[in-house]
Amino acid sequence: MLTAIMGAPTFIELFAGGGMARAGLGPGWRCLFANDIDASKGESYVANWGAGEFRPGDIHKLRADHIPGIADLAWASFPCQDLSLAGAGAGLRGGRSGAFFGLRDLIAGLAGENRAPRSLVLENVIGALTSNGGADFRTLAEELSALGYRFGGMTIDAALFLPQSRPRLFVVAVRRGLEIPTSLRRDRGETRWTGGPLQRAFDALPESLRTDWIWWALPTPDTPNLRLKDVIEEQPADVSWHSDSETARLLSLMAPGQRARVETLAQSGQRHVGGVYRRTRVENGQKVQRAEARFDGLAGCLRTPGGGSSRQFIIEIACARIRTRLLSGREAAVLMGLPPDYRLPRRYSQTCHLLGDGVAAPVVRHLAHHLLEPLIVANSRLQQVRKP
Repeated sequence: MLTAIMGAPTFIELFAGGGMARAGLGPGWRCLFANDIDASKGESYVANWGAGEFRPGDIHKLRADHIPGIADLAWASFPCQDLSLAGAGAGLRGGRSGAFFGLRDLIAGLAGENRAPRSLVLENVIGALTSNGGADFRTLAEELSALGYRFGGMTIDAALFLPQSRPRLFVVAVRRGLEIPTSLRRDRGETRWTGGPLQRAFDALPESLRTDWIWWALPTPDTPNLRLKDVIEEQPADVSWHSDSETARLLSLMAPGQRARVETLAQSGQRHVGGVYRRTRVENGQKVQRAEARFDGLAGCLRTPGGGSSRQFIIEIACARIRTRLLSGREAAVLMGLPPDYRLPRRYSQTCHLLGDGVAAPVVRHLAHHLLEPLIVANSRLQQVRKP
């Protein structure tokens, strides 16, 4: 559809990581430029996509003349640590999430040369809607409006596509003056994509910003067939199954009710696979470490390795035997929707860091197919009609 009308659409990928947005966009898109400050992530990007478009370094030091042409899309999964509910609450002005302002300055520089990307997607944690009492989201909206964009948000959980619970905020912005087909818009209403936090964040915006808002229409994907138990490898290359004593130690960290559930599942005679995280909880006024498992067919949200509690474990119950181990790197890649030939870092910790910071590729593809590509087609046709 796209190539028949205007050739391959173009994009730039900022905070690119290992190029998971690029993987989701697919081969029908052409990358003009990619950037990330993290050297290890940059190595993964180059290993998978080549060095041609990639420029390492701090986004605050990028200039408009580093980027060729006029991109149809800029994808920016900017750092979430200061916006996360698990973070220190520094917000958009924090040392990491503040990289957003480097992105703003870069887009402003391109706009000054009449080369601003036609569309922009910002991806971050749901906490971006509520950090600093909602002031950070208002700032984000103000900056997009000042850059000349209209915009709207969606909250999308990767669990709609993959066996991983990974809710994220996606803000899709379009330059003012571009055609937005009515089929891509809807009236305000509670849907799968606009839950309570997003509705409240919109209501808190001043009227001047609400006039720039777009309620995007996005279809619901088919229910995925893949479940966590289908992902698990018998003998992964980078992690090993725990010894019986190590498994017993992990089980001992479970609350009594959850431990009883594990024992019930062990007596069922069926195979059950779950994901486990270690978390610190307050019980009876004391901090205690707990192992919390889920057996709903989904892994917990992949995270960067900021300590033992951030690493996800697998628990397998079969034939009354209980086994545990860390989630492998290749299993994590599958949970992010990456293909089998995607090249992972050699070190396990680097793989966890890369994937925990990434965007789920099938979510990107869904947005591209149902929203970004129709926008490009509509405006390409409009330009053809306007030609003398």
